[in-house]
Amino acid sequence: MARVLSPLQPRAAAAASATKDQNVLPEDDINNLLNATHLISSPYPDLANQLRLSDLSTEHQLFAHALTALKPIRSDYATAPYLESFNWPEVFSLLRTLCEQAGHHWSETQFYVVIFRSKLQSTIDRDRLGLLDQKSHEEACASGGLLKYWFGTPDEERKNLATCLWRNHEDAVQGGGGNWHKQAREAAAVMYDFINFHAHTLTVSEGAESWTLEEYK
Repeated sequence: MARVLSPLQPRAAAAASATKDQNVLPEDDINNLLNATHLISSPYPDLANQLRLSDLSTEHQLFAHALTALKPIRSDYATAPYLESFNWPEVFSLLRTLCEQAGHHWSETQFYVVIFRSKLQSTIDRDRLGLLDQKSHEEACASGGLLKYWFGTPDEERKNLATCLWRNHEDAVQGGGGNWHKQAREAAAVMYDFINFHAHTLTVSEGAESWTLEEYK
């Protein structure tokens, strides 16, 4: 099957600040969106780093499309509360619009979220870090179920935030089990002063009207 990239992709930045009326896609675009096979869901646009939409249910596809609008809304996101650091109201407004246009009723759904908070060492090999990160992301994409990967820019204290939104915990376990992930874990001691990760459950309510983030249990 030929690769078909989501038509929402170039609209993501604009959609993040759009009103509901501005979010509405032309009929041809919504049809193409539902038939898309791939989505750029991370800072890496390469084919190996694209999300395979054909592996996902309609529910998960629509959420992945909405997450293309995710962006930080404060400069101190490296240390600020997670839900206060991103434009979640705009993301879920876009999700509701996409569901309405696609004729899809959103049922309450849970997702697995990993939050990474880190501080880089001052002498870090940034080329090596970038390679490990991109190749680890390729492994996760090959495994499937990683709906969104985002990372920021280190602040003046070299602190940063990164996050993964997965379909479920099982996908995350499988996606993080490859050789590049192993190399990245082994390299952490020489690349970071610290790196901590926290696992959470994101629950999106019926109709995508509200959302909660709780510690994963």
